[in-house]
This record gives sequence, structure tokens and C-alpha cells, in this order.
Amino acid sequence: QVQLVESGGGLVQAGGSLRLSCAVSGSIFSISGAGWYRQAPGNRRELVAVITSGGLTNYVDSVKGRFTISRDNAKNTLYLQMSSLKPEDTAVYYCNAVVRRLGWGHESEYWGQGTQVTVSS
Repeated sequence: QVQLVESGGGLVQAGGSLRLSCAVSGSIFSISGAGWYRQAPGNRRELVAVITSGGLTNYVDSVKGRFTISRDNAKNTLYLQMSSLKPEDTAVYYCNAVVRRLGWGHESEYWGQGTQVTVSS
């Protein structure tokens, strides 16, 4: 079994910062790609940022220069540092990871339960 648990969401004023964390636990052999997605009410879930096992990153244009994705492989934890937040960043943020479980010969994709980020104007 693999679990992803997000934390760090909350209410913040525009221009403020938040740091999201996503702890991956369970019978993990390795984690390859991982990322953060978000979904605002009435909208489709969108990719925010991704990071490879080697640390290569990519971002959706709307957050470039404001958000930073990182990972601590020793702790199996994914982070999203969000700065200069805007009201349009308000959404439920989900972490996603591609995990190979111990004793398994293939990778599977897992999702966290989501954490609410609300940015007030």
C-alpha cells in the first residue's frame, strides 16, 4: 500500500506565501516522476509543476517564477513553495507520484487527498 498525504494548505492574503508538503509512505522501492496539480471549483484539474527523479522541473506558465517544486528523496517528500500568491491560485492542490512498490515489477500512479489553498484579495 502507498499513501500520499498533503499538508500546508490554508488561507493567505494575495502576495503571501505557502509551502505545501506531500509525504509518500508505504512499501516503496522508488519514486520516479512526481508533481502537483490543482482544481478550482468548476474547472478541470490542471498540472501545476512536475519534477523528475533527477530533479528536472517544469511548470505551467501561470506559476513560473512564483512557485518552486522540490523533493527530498531521502524522506520521500515532495514540496511546493508558493510565493506572490494570487486569488486565481485558489484551488484544491493534489500531489501525484509514480511509485514502484517493493517486490513489484512495474510503476503505478498515486494521488493524495488534496489540500485547500485559498488566496484572498
